[in-house]
Amino acid sequence: MKRILYILIAAITISSLLFSCEAVEDRESLPEVTLTPSTVKFSVTQNTTNKNIVILKNEDPAVVPYWRYVDARGNELGHSNKSDDQVTLPFAGKYTIYFTAYTRGGSVDAPPVTLDIAQNDETYFSDPKWKMLTNGVTGKTWVLDFIDPVGWAGLDYPGKTGDNWNWFPDYASNSWIMPSKDWGEMYFDLNGGYNTTVKQTALTTAAQTNKTGTYGLDIANNKLVFNGGVEMLYGGDYYGDCAIWNSVKLVELTDNSLRLAVIRNQSRTGEGVCLIVFHYKPKR
Repeated sequence: MKRILYILIAAITISSLLFSCEAVEDRESLPEVTLTPSTVKFSVTQNTTNKNIVILKNEDPAVVPYWRYVDARGNELGHSNKSDDQVTLPFAGKYTIYFTAYTRGGSVDAPPVTLDIAQNDETYFSDPKWKMLTNGVTGKTWVLDFIDPVGWAGLDYPGKTGDNWNWFPDYASNSWIMPSKDWGEMYFDLNGGYNTTVKQTALTTAAQTNKTGTYGLDIANNKLVFNGGVEMLYGGDYYGDCAIWNSVKLVELTDNSLRLAVIRNQSRTGEGVCLIVFHYKPKR
């Protein structure tokens, strides 16, 4: 019999694994306003001492803001619904900031703002975790580590309080957890942008799909986000257990080990809510 530790949680907020955003106000509670693209009030400015830092400000409290920013190739780098936010664009190049104002009656798109970033911000990548994940400009590829490719843990893992339990079975004596085959790979680099490619292998065949996009690494909050339709590499029949595969928790990152977690929000076996943690190693 499959033995999986599990935890029952009365309630869960999926956004706990997402990049933090302010709560979006209910549109029906907003005052009646009439906007056109030319009357939307917002500002996009660059920091006076570091031009790689962009300051986003919604200047109309009667609307719910939504920001989206892309590079010159059209790759989406991120989004936010904060009224006041700032974004670091560490690579030189041309960027476009899109702003949408949501009102009680609908939404209005403001004219996009284009920025030219003159130079790279080398200090932004000073944390060694950037090199651990990407190997910088050269790039780095990760594959599932079949010593212990997948595990289960409480939602606060690896925290120090609460239901901080975990189970990482060795594959040799628990081969039922997934078939042993080439499940694909994840590639990251910092070659002029946040470049990523993920190859996924189908569950029952050797067919593979490749998706290319960008990623965001939030070291302070232990989060990794895939943009442009890319999803985290996973193995086994787990896709239906999790609603979100593109905004994940960074559990562990060293030169030789990477663990990423997704919320198992509804188990088909009725075992409750937990984290599914996938373990990767560098491709040799």
